[in-house]
Order: sequence, then structure tokens, then C-alpha cells
Amino acid sequence: MSNPVYGKQAKTSTRDDKRPAMFWVLIVGIILFLAWAPFQAALFNGQMLDFEKPLYWALIISTILLILGIVTYYKKFKLEDQRDWLAVLVMLLPLTYVLSLVSAASHYLAMNMVVVQCIYAALFIISIYLLQDRLGNKIIHNVIMTVAYVIVGFGFINWFGQWVLAGKLVGWLSQYVYQNRYTNAVMTDTNGLRLTSVFQYANTYAAFLMAFLFAAVFCLMKSKSWYGKATHGFMLVPILVSLFLTLSRGGLVMLPVVFVLLLLFFKPARQIIWILHCAIAGVASISLLAPITNMGLQLNKTYNGGEAAKAWGLLIGVSLVVAVVLWLVERYLAPKLENALKGWTSRKLSNLWLPVGSVVVIGLLAFLFIGTGLRSVLPDNVQVRLENINFRQHSVLERLVFYQDAAKSIKDHPVIGSGGGGWATLYEKYQDYPYTSRQAHNFFMQYLVEVGILGFVIFMSFILYIFYKYIRNYIRQNDEERDSHFLYLIVALSILLHSLLDFNLSYVFMGILVFVSLGGMAAAMDSKPLKRLSMSASGFRITYSAVIGILSIVILFAGLRFVQSANAATYAKQIMAVSTSFEEIQSAINKDLELRPTHPDSVIRLAALYKSVYQQTKKEEFYTAAIEVLNTGLKAEPYNKIMYNSKINLLQIKGENEQAFSILENNISNFRWDNDWYNMLITQAYSLGDQAREQKDTAKEQKYFQAGLAAYQQVLDGVAHIKTVPPEIQLTRTFEVTPSIALSTGKIEFMSGKLAEAANILKNGLKDDLSDATNREVARYYIVALQKQGQDDKALYDKLIKADPKEKEQIAQLKSEKK
Repeated sequence: MSNPVYGKQAKTSTRDDKRPAMFWVLIVGIILFLAWAPFQAALFNGQMLDFEKPLYWALIISTILLILGIVTYYKKFKLEDQRDWLAVLVMLLPLTYVLSLVSAASHYLAMNMVVVQCIYAALFIISIYLLQDRLGNKIIHNVIMTVAYVIVGFGFINWFGQWVLAGKLVGWLSQYVYQNRYTNAVMTDTNGLRLTSVFQYANTYAAFLMAFLFAAVFCLMKSKSWYGKATHGFMLVPILVSLFLTLSRGGLVMLPVVFVLLLLFFKPARQIIWILHCAIAGVASISLLAPITNMGLQLNKTYNGGEAAKAWGLLIGVSLVVAVVLWLVERYLAPKLENALKGWTSRKLSNLWLPVGSVVVIGLLAFLFIGTGLRSVLPDNVQVRLENINFRQHSVLERLVFYQDAAKSIKDHPVIGSGGGGWATLYEKYQDYPYTSRQAHNFFMQYLVEVGILGFVIFMSFILYIFYKYIRNYIRQNDEERDSHFLYLIVALSILLHSLLDFNLSYVFMGILVFVSLGGMAAAMDSKPLKRLSMSASGFRITYSAVIGILSIVILFAGLRFVQSANAATYAKQIMAVSTSFEEIQSAINKDLELRPTHPDSVIRLAALYKSVYQQTKKEEFYTAAIEVLNTGLKAEPYNKIMYNSKINLLQIKGENEQAFSILENNISNFRWDNDWYNMLITQAYSLGDQAREQKDTAKEQKYFQAGLAAYQQVLDGVAHIKTVPPEIQLTRTFEVTPSIALSTGKIEFMSGKLAEAANILKNGLKDDLSDATNREVARYYIVALQKQGQDDKALYDKLIKADPKEKEQIAQLKSEKK
């Protein structure tokens, strides 16, 4: 293949001279970090206190690594070519999140995303220089693959019921081990048991497995040693079996897409070997999938050491056989194919034929496994998941709704977005029907929501430029040069493509893999010399090192402060559960708030503490303190429903019902599908309107009654809209005219003398269970509303009296009252 010269050709250092000591310190640091990170629930940005501390420690560690990187590669900092500019431009990614703090829907979640982006930027900068070094690239290459294989092995330890072993192996370094068991390494949902390994979420584990399935196949073909080929060949079956055990439809859908795209990067001989390796491993995996599945299901119910040993023996035995077969393919068949297909390789577009043919074959296999009885060779749970792969099944339709709702948020915050955590904070405001999903299930849509068009354009330009430059250089390189960094393209491409369907990059470990891989691709890309934007090497070196160094120190201290805050908040949570001492609890909470004055968990706990003391002592100072704490919190978290509920409850206890009603009415658009919110609003509207009626304040009476009726109409409109939701979508939250809503609205119409309207509304709230006081009151008002119109419901009347004989007197009394 021709190799024309264009600009400055990327070269990986091939020096074998002694590396400085700092190089080895940096390498050891990265190895330890990559080994530690997966077992922190893959650094999930879970938007909760429980997930905070590992995230902040990751920031501290990555910042220290960046400082080590500055010291190690100080002399390489030059602004001579396009690649050098990437080490500068990557800082725009956290800066766009800093900018979005201006309009952040949640300051707390937005700051956490700034933390995440700083981690990514730090590791990208390190990678772009470290992975230009031949030895550094080789070490990181091996570390990434080793960590991946350990994660796969860890998953099987849990699948085979050996939780205690798994827990003891990682309990010393992970806070997610509880009672010697790593939390949710095997999760249960409506589909049954699903393998998640360290991720606690099956779909993201599937994305990880897909990336490293193809990475393992590539490493098998690339490796020069027999043991290297054997190791990578051995791992193909465990990876594929694990992928099936996740029961992830998204993983199975994206697998052939990535498979075909990666085929395009190979010459025909390698394409055939790639297909052969995948086919052999695939057939072997399917052959033992049913017994491995059944054994795992049984072992998760009742552990049996003999059965677990049998399962391990089966998995290892088949993997060994496959490793031998694939080694033989590499040893004898691959070289012959290379020689035999040299002529074909030289033809134009020769590398397109097999990918196109693969699409046809994949389509045929999909039809056979989904549309025919061939799927019977698979376990029942996998069969069900395959049968449900279609565009009308609930997860597809739900995701489409999420994307439409995300578009509504983007429309309201188009330029700089709604800040990190924008979707999690605002989705209730924009949702088309009542669902609970703090993730948009599409990384790119969620990113657009958070940083707006400006931030999204910067991010997409950044990654697309790297892909473009890497591929452009890849075309010009020889086979050895191509192989040196191709692993990074596999990992980045696989994870990013799967992230179109899920929130993989909410797991910061996955994001780290992507940004390290982007750094690896940038290290290998051709880099055109700069003319206009160049700068003297010494000038840039000093300026860049100084800026990065100062930022690193600032971020390091911020990270340490955040860790202290997380520790203080966790301690306060524990103390509040066991202590009865006001001073002890207050002191613990204030330690956190001194560090982060609007930390939501501690704001809510301190307000609850003050409220409790106020209720006991009736001292005004505690009421005032609780209100001040909540007001401070709500300035930073203007959509925090828990804070609003706390404030509403506090105001009601104090008798400030009109203020409480204002909060309910002003925020109804933010919680459009919350039945409890409507219930509180309509109940309060009736109560305040009735008070105004007794005080002969007609204007206020009408104000509150009309507000209650308007809210009720919104409930009716919502109930009618839900009927238009496709039946395939499974509603996880109810939205209905509850007895309480019907009662309060019915009372409003009843008090207004609109008896027919009252009866119709109250009828919507009737329930068979009359042992409940609210249900009896609904029935009572309904019967009286009918009787006042000269109508009756004798059957309901008799049933009500039977449930509570006192109702007869109450009905008579209500009927006699003049409204």
C-alpha cells in the first residue's frame, strides 16, 4: 500500500534507552488507578451521596497523575503541530461545563459533572504524550486488556454463586461490598438474573464486553507470541457468554454494527481471519450457553461447591479448546491466506466485499435466531430477549420518548444547556407521560441537554477530528504502525456507538477508557505542522506547564475538599440514624455544610433536624433556621422536590398555608405527573378556599377554588393523554384521579353549590374498600350530592352504612348544612 507523505507523520518513540524514574512512577500510578476504578461501581456518577466519594478520589488521583505527567513530559510540550493543540483544546470540555453552571438546574450535579470532565481531560493529556512512547503504549495496552479480563472473571465468580470469594477479593478496596458480597454483581429485574460484574447495570456491562470482545480478537491477531495468542483466544468464549448473560438487547443489536465497521479497517485476509475467530468463538459460546445459564441460575438460588466446580470446568475446558483452535488458525491458516490474497488486496475497494457480505450473513442469522425454531438452542431467558427485539417493544418506544423530552429541554436551554445533571433534574418537567428515569439513555442527547449546542459542537468537533485524523493516517501506515494503536479505536468506537442507546458514560470508568483511547488515537494520528498558530517551544512549554500545573493544584485541593464533604455527609447520615443528641447531629451536619453550603443531603437533614426540634419546643429560632437552610439550598437546587416538600411541610406546621400553597402552585409545571403534588395542591386549595368562604372573603375563595379546579382539569387532561401512550410502554408510575383528589375537588364544587358537577367528580374517586376513611368520605359527599338533586344510590348508601354505622348521622348532618 502506498504511503504518501502528508505533513508530519506520526511516530511512536522506539527508544530503548533508560526512561526517567518519573516515567515509571507515572506508569505504576496509572496501573493502580485502572485496577482500582472498576471496583468502585465503575465510578458511577449516580447523583447520590453513596456514589460521591469514589468520584472525588478519582479526581484527586487523576490530578496527581497529571502533575506527574507534566514533570515527565515537560520537554515534549510544544505547540508545533495539530496534535499539540489537542492537549490544549481538551480543556474546553470541562470549561463548557463550568460555563453551564450559569444556568445549572442543579449546582450540585453540575459541579459533579465538572469533576468528571476534569478527570477525562487530565487522562487525555497524559495519554496523548505517554502513548507516543513505544514502551508506554505497550504497557498501557496490556494493562487495559488485563483489567478487562479481570472484570470478566470477576463476573463469573459472582455468576457461579461464589459471592463471598468475590467480596473478600475486592472488599479491601471497594466500598460496594456489603456482608462479603459485591452489590448487584448479578442483578435481578423483570427479565430474571442478569450479569453485571462490577457495573451494577447489565446494559453498560454489555457495552464493555462488546468493546473487549473485538479488542481480544484484534489482540489475538496482532500478538507475536504463542502465549499472547492463547490468552486472548481463551478469553473470547467467557466474554461472549458474559455478553449473552447480560440479557442486553442493545448489546446484541450493536454487536453486528461494530463488527462490520471494524471489518472495514482490515485487508481481506485479516477480514476472513477476524470472521473465523468470531464464528468459532460464537459457536462454542452458544453450545455451552444453556448449561452455564442454568447452572448460574441454580447456584444463585442455592450454592453448591461441586456444581460451581463443574460450571468452572465446563467454561474453562471449552475456552481452552477454542484457544487451541484459534492458535492453530493463526499459526497455519492466517499466513497462507495472507499470501493467497495478496492479489485481491491490491484491488481497489477490495476491503468492502466481505463487510457487505457480512451484513447479509448477519441478517440471515438474525432471522434464523429470531424468526425460526433455531433459537431453541438458546436458554429460555435469552430466547425471550431475542423475540422482543423490534421497534415496537417498550424499551425502544421509551427511549424515543426520552429523546423527544430531551429536545424540549434543549429548546428551553439551547446555547449553554441546563448544566451537568440537567436531565436528571428537569426530566419531570418535560416528560410526556409519568416515568422515572434519571438518565436519558443516550449519552449524546444527555450531553446536549447539559451543555447546550455550544458545548455539544465543541465536544463533537473534538472527537470527530481525532477520528478523522486517526483514520486518515491509518490509511497511509504499514501493518505494524496500524496495529500499534488500533486497540484504542476499537474501544472508543464500540463504547461511543453503544452510548447512542444507553448511559454508558455515566460510568466514569467507561469514560476514562474512551478518553484514554482518544488520547491513544491522537498519539498515532498524522499531525500537520502549524504555521499561523505555532509558538516557540520554550514559550509554550513554560506557559502550558504553568497553566496546567496551577489548575491541577486548584483542582486537587477542590477534590480533597469534596472528599472531606462526602465523608462528613456520610458520617452525619450515620449519626442521625443512631443518635438522639441534637448538638451531636447538628455538629456532624454543619461540618459538611461548612465545606459545601448547599450540599443537598445535608441541607435536607439539617432542615429535618430543626423541624423536629421546633415541633417539640415551639421555639421560633428553630423554625427560622430550618427555613433559612432550605432557602439557601433551593437557590442552588431550584428543582429539588425533597427540599420543596420539606419547606411546604414546615410552613404548614407553622400555619403559613398560603405560602405553602404558592410553592405548590408555582412549581406544578416542574412536576407535571406527580400525583402527590396535585393532591397536596388541590387539598390545600379547598382548605384555603373554605377558610376564605367562612371569612366571607369571596375574592380569596374564588382564587383558591379556581386554582384547585384548574389543577383537577390538568389531572383529567393527563389521564386522557396517558390513554394515547402506546400499550407496549410499561408505565412505572401511576397518574390518576385518586380518592383524595376527587374528594377535595368534589368538595370545592359542592361548597360552590354545583351539585351535579360535584357528583360527577366524586364518582371518579369511588372505591370498593370502604374501610378507608378517605374512601368513606368520598362516598358520603357523593351520596349527599345526589340526594340534594333528588337522586340516590341506595346500594352504595347501604354498603357505606354497613362499613360504618356512624355514616348515617354524618350524611344527615352534611345534607342539612347550608352552603
